Amino acid sequence: MSNVFYMPPVTLMGPNAIQSLGAELASKELKKALIVTDGVLVEVGLVSKLTDELTAHGIDYVIYDGVQPNPTEKNIEDGLALLAQSNADFVISFGGGSSHDTAKGIALVAANGGHIRDYSKGVHLSKKPQLPLVTVNTTAGTASEMTVFAIITNQEDETKYPVVDKHFTPIIAVNDSELMVAMPKFLTATTGMDALTHAVEAYVSTAATPITDAAAIKAIELIVNNLEAVVNNGQDREARDAMQYGEYLAGMAFSNASLGYVHSMAYQLGGVYDLSHGLCNAILLAEVSRFNAQQVPERFVDIAKAMGIDTAAMTQEQAVNAALEAIDALSEKVGTKQRLADLGVTEDKLAFMAQNTLNDACSLTNPRKASLEEIVNIFKARM
Repeated sequence: MSNVFYMPPVTLMGPNAIQSLGAELASKELKKALIVTDGVLVEVGLVSKLTDELTAHGIDYVIYDGVQPNPTEKNIEDGLALLAQSNADFVISFGGGSSHDTAKGIALVAANGGHIRDYSKGVHLSKKPQLPLVTVNTTAGTASEMTVFAIITNQEDETKYPVVDKHFTPIIAVNDSELMVAMPKFLTATTGMDALTHAVEAYVSTAATPITDAAAIKAIELIVNNLEAVVNNGQDREARDAMQYGEYLAGMAFSNASLGYVHSMAYQLGGVYDLSHGLCNAILLAEVSRFNAQQVPERFVDIAKAMGIDTAAMTQEQAVNAALEAIDALSEKVGTKQRLADLGVTEDKLAFMAQNTLNDACSLTNPRKASLEEIVNIFKARM
């Protein structure tokens, strides 16, 4: 069976990478950008790193700063309205996954018409390339700056859904670790655990390939070796740089191998309770992995090794358990090992969320198939 691998044609990586963006854009003769971001990043002055670069190269811009932490269909509609009003000819997202996902929705619908929901009923449904998209990343977690995924919230029915489209790939992605230095401690932790979840789920995915395996294993190694350090000291430049490479590699892996039940379940928690996506992943990762390890134990032995565990004298079962314990231990160290009940989750919603989990596209590549009752029990185990 043949495989297709998607990633941006150009990615600017490393400290002060944003300072190379203006020249890249000028060479493409783009005239006016719709910058998609959130109000906080504007208020703290971080967006000025981008606008100064655009101004220096004669590129005009308008800012849409209404992005919410769990981006909604309305965020996309509001951005589309400003895009049409401003006559911008390309889109730049600035921030984390919420900004990137909103910008993807705006750029795709602007070029193809309809409603973003129209593109969620399958994969790669758009007919035309989206409006040119540039992504400037400020977190080391979602990897949305380079993937074919966007996660959108429908507030009317309390659901979050993935849109998977090859045209989401930006023309330029920017991962500048200096933009991540001021990231708050808890956001650093939750986005880092999100990146670890991407790598683990991609590695055990039924759609994994040697390319995605290599990216996922290296991502696990980088994240496990650097996340605690960067949570404890946000100014640790070396750890920040390592984390941006780790999250990008994890993105390479899951953008092409897809994900599994951790993400499908986390989407439901976000849709119903508006919880942090990275936090939900952190809470669920070890428990879903325990379920999946019964199907692919050898994969979790590899994960244990990537986490730095000496498995030489261990049985397969011992190595698997060591990996699961190490995931939970890291989550506890960085402050994301929490209980769902403490976050307001109630048992009366579990069956509803479990059914939506099984209907979610990411569930298709989970290595072990679950019943509705089994998904409910996984939720209960983390209550």
